Amino acid sequence: MTKDTQRKFVYTAMFAAIVVVLQMFVSIPVGMFTITLTLVPVMLGAILFGPASGAFLGGVFGIVVAIQVITGAAGPASTLMLTQAPVITVVLCILKGALAGWISGLVYQAVLKTEKKKLAVILSAVACPIVNTGIFCIGLAVFYNNLLNEWAIAGEFANAFTFIILGLIGLNFVIEFAVNVLLIPVTLRMMKIVKRLM
Repeated sequence: MTKDTQRKFVYTAMFAAIVVVLQMFVSIPVGMFTITLTLVPVMLGAILFGPASGAFLGGVFGIVVAIQVITGAAGPASTLMLTQAPVITVVLCILKGALAGWISGLVYQAVLKTEKKKLAVILSAVACPIVNTGIFCIGLAVFYNNLLNEWAIAGEFANAFTFIILGLIGLNFVIEFAVNVLLIPVTLRMMKIVKRLM
């Protein structure tokens, strides 16, 4: 194992610890679900160390979310999802995080080939919350249609689709997206610091 590979493992492990701490202690309850800052280290790992590290970090994020759902710490809406489809709920938690990290890394690498580093970081930061929320919403629509309809009626939305767009995406996604985009300058600075240490 080369020194570069060892450093990559060490820093990925450090980012994984940050992911766990952020998800457990810095999640912000908004509406039926929570806003997370955890996508920032996932995206950072994906940018610095590639799609595989991004997928691993996103998977760690997903596992912590799944544990919170199982223990009831993620809130009543997640508990209802777990009751209705336990295996699908756990898989959805892990899959959305892992794919968000993986695709974020792929986007960064693809755009970096154009030699536009800042644009690569921006698009990677944009991709991460889009994939995370997008897969969650698709999972809801495919596997939890009855539950979605109940939530739509309770929230006085016209239908399940309107609830997803306005109730979920309109609230949770906008905040997560804004956090990722606003932290792009911080991400660029952190990249420089980490690369110096490596």
